[in-house]
Amino acid sequence: MTILDRYLTREILKYFALVLALVVGVYLAVDFFEKIDNFMEAGVPLSRAGIYFIHKIPFIISQIIPVGVLLSVLICFGVMTKNNEIIALKSSGISVYSLLKPTLSIGLIFTILLFFLQEIVVPATISRADAIWIQEVRKEHAVLTREQNIWIREKQAIIHIKHYNPSEQKLYAITLNYFGDQFSLIRRIDAEEGIFEDGQLRLFRILEQTLDKENDVYQVKHHDELTVAVELNPNDLKTVAKKSSEMGFRELLTYIRKIESEGYSAGVYRVDLQAKIAFPFVCMIMSIAGLGISLRGNLKEGMPVGTAYGVGMAFLYWVFNSFCTSLGYGDMLPSVIAVWLANLVFLCVGLIALINAE
Repeated sequence: MTILDRYLTREILKYFALVLALVVGVYLAVDFFEKIDNFMEAGVPLSRAGIYFIHKIPFIISQIIPVGVLLSVLICFGVMTKNNEIIALKSSGISVYSLLKPTLSIGLIFTILLFFLQEIVVPATISRADAIWIQEVRKEHAVLTREQNIWIREKQAIIHIKHYNPSEQKLYAITLNYFGDQFSLIRRIDAEEGIFEDGQLRLFRILEQTLDKENDVYQVKHHDELTVAVELNPNDLKTVAKKSSEMGFRELLTYIRKIESEGYSAGVYRVDLQAKIAFPFVCMIMSIAGLGISLRGNLKEGMPVGTAYGVGMAFLYWVFNSFCTSLGYGDMLPSVIAVWLANLVFLCVGLIALINAE
C-alpha cells in the first residue's frame, strides 16, 4: 500500500466514523423520544428500555453503512478538491483511477462487514429488541414457535394459524378452538384459507364441529365459506410473523423451501432473500459513485456541497430501490431483477461520473 493509499484510507475512515456516530446518535435520540412514553406507560424499567435501544444499534448501523461510505468519500475528496490537493495529484501524473483503488477497497471491506452484520449480528439483536417491545411494552399474547406456527389467545378461544402471508393478508390452515366455562371444547372450526374483511375473518373450505350438550356428541358440518368475528387483526399477525430481518440467509432460505414445499407462496421472502445479497454491494457502488461525483470540476465548495450531493443520491437510491422492491413484492418483477435493478442503475451512474471526472 502506497503512502497515498494509506492517507486516503485514513481520511475516508475518519469521516465515516464521524458520519456514523452523528447519524446513529440522531436516530437513537428520535427513536428514544418517540417511544419512551410507551415504556413508561407499560411500567417497563429504564434499564430494559436501554437494553432495547442497545439491541437496535446493529440494525441502525447496517442501514447507515452504505450512506456513510458515500458521504465519507464525498467529504474526503470534496475537501481535497477545495484545497487543490486533487490538482496537485493530477499534475504529478496520478489519474482518477489510481484514487479508485483505496476507495474501492474500503467499499469492499464494508460490503463484507455489512453482510456479516446482516447474517449474524442483526437477526439476533433485532429479534431481542422486538421481543421486549412486543411482550413487555405492548404486552401481546401471541407466541411464535420454532415451526413458524402462530398461536393467539382470545377471551374464550385459542386460534392457531399455520402460515400467514403479510403481503396478501392471507391465512392458511386455520384452527379456531372455542371453550366453555369448564375449559371444555364446545366448538372447533378448521379452514384451509382465510382473509380479513371488514373487521371479520372470512374463511374458506371449512370443517365445523359443534358440541351438542344434550347428547354430548359433536355435530359436524362442512361449509364452502364462513365469516366469524375475531379480535385479532392484520397488524397483530404482522407483529408475530417472523420478519426477514430476524433471519439469517440460511435460515431464510430454509424457511422459503419449507413453506413452498407445503404449497404456500414465498414471493415476498424470495425478494428479501435476494436483498440480503444485493444490499451489502451498495457499499462498493456508493464508493465508486462518491468518487466520481466528488471529482467533478465544479465541486470546489467542499464539504457542504459534497454532503448535499450524498444525501440527494442516497435518497434517490432509496426511492428507486423501494419502488423496484415493491414491484417484486407484487410479483410484477422477478425477485432478482427487482432487487438488483437499483444497484445496476446506480453502478452505471457511478461509472459514468468516474469516466467524466477522468
